[in-house]
Amino acid sequence: MRYVIYARKSTEEDDRQVLSIEAQITELKEFAAKEKLEIVASLCEAKTAKEPGRTKFAEMLEFIEKGKAEGILSWHPDRLARNSVDGGKIIHMVDCGFIKSLRFPSFWFEPTPQGLFMLNIAFGQSKYFVDNLRENVKRGLRQKIRNGVWPGWAPVGYLNNPKTRAIDVDEKKTPKVRKLFELYAKGDQTLYSLANWCKENKLKSNNEKELRVGAIHKILQNIFYIGLMKFNGEIHEGKHKPIISKKLFDKCQEVLSKRGKVQEVRKHHFAFLGLMKCKSCGCSITGERQKGHNYYRCTKKKGLCQEKHYLREESLVDQMQNFLQKVSLSSLDTEKVLFELEKEEILAKEQSKITVQNLKVKLEEITKQLEKLLDVYLNEIITTEEYTLRKQKLINEKMEISEQIKDFEQNGLSWLEPAREFVLSLAKAEKLKKSEDHSEILTFLKNIGSNHYLQNRKWHFEAKIPYNLVAARGGANSQNLTFPIWCPRSDSNRHAFYGICS
Repeated sequence: MRYVIYARKSTEEDDRQVLSIEAQITELKEFAAKEKLEIVASLCEAKTAKEPGRTKFAEMLEFIEKGKAEGILSWHPDRLARNSVDGGKIIHMVDCGFIKSLRFPSFWFEPTPQGLFMLNIAFGQSKYFVDNLRENVKRGLRQKIRNGVWPGWAPVGYLNNPKTRAIDVDEKKTPKVRKLFELYAKGDQTLYSLANWCKENKLKSNNEKELRVGAIHKILQNIFYIGLMKFNGEIHEGKHKPIISKKLFDKCQEVLSKRGKVQEVRKHHFAFLGLMKCKSCGCSITGERQKGHNYYRCTKKKGLCQEKHYLREESLVDQMQNFLQKVSLSSLDTEKVLFELEKEEILAKEQSKITVQNLKVKLEEITKQLEKLLDVYLNEIITTEEYTLRKQKLINEKMEISEQIKDFEQNGLSWLEPAREFVLSLAKAEKLKKSEDHSEILTFLKNIGSNHYLQNRKWHFEAKIPYNLVAARGGANSQNLTFPIWCPRSDSNRHAFYGICS
């Protein structure tokens, strides 16, 4: 009787079960020589048997159906099948007479009703092992998630620790990943430009592949970087260290939702193209090149427009620089104001201790609410959808309060840092009012205001608080920026940078 040797291992990875097939072949050949079995073919494959569709297995059955062999020699029935379909094929071919003999060094079989019954049991046990293993793995994954440990591969910026089974921060890649978020949050970068940035700065995936647009898009949307984990549609708190703040992450989501694109560079560069609209008709402002100068005018796409005049770019820059003069602060005054801010910060840190205590109390309350919510869910009082939505809302609140506590503990009051940034921005305006770099002027004006428009050859825009108040006063100096100049505004136990007191 002619036999086909069939050997299989459960994984296609070279570094796992490397000797499994070699060991099977050696044992099976020794068994065949001992039992004086005629071997006409030997087939091997590295593929799981929990699902049908194995190439070599199908080739073996076809080989037998053509009458080239009458028996199969394998190490154990679980090498042949761990699913109902493939196990059923083997038994059906035994019933039809195609397979006359099945030989296993570690299992007895004869083509009798008792033998087929035992083979059915062996295939059933193999399938039960796979099914039970799957459930155990899922149970283990769920428990790791409950413990705050991510059960899968770590994203870029983190590393899987094989000893602790935890997720550690990748000190080399973390600064680059954080910079990736910061660049996109500005709103002037596309996913393609970020892909080029990653290539230039040698930021690659954990398996050292280049980060493409799709991978960067996933990174920017991954809540793992703020200390949370999403598993089976549910948000969980993680024990890993966050790389970025929730505020920065939310800013990136806002930019992603707008799907903004950077304007392509035209033949003639118009620095302020896309910034303004026509006040009269609401159309966009376009640029034209005439007699060696750039001009801006209404596109008139909606028909007739009262704005018939062109505004020369040099005149537009003069108007912008006049505004910068009103919101600029000299270097000497900047030093004085920053010195006063440092004294204010020391006092604010003392005053913030009470606020931190209140926030920690609220944090404990949210933790208790999460525990009660879980009890309600386990008692089947609410549905899975309701539980998921409520839990996500509470976790978001918990994250925000945790970041507030961190801000207060590190900076005294959260409005002090924006205040310092505001003073530095006034100092930057001092430098920009004589700058010839129009792109820097454009970026600065976008950051401090919105709703730019042209009317009667005049540029207008709505400056944010407190820039509008400084401009209304005709300028800033250490005298009119006396302390306290920033008014704390209460908002859920937060102090926000509000404006300049009158």
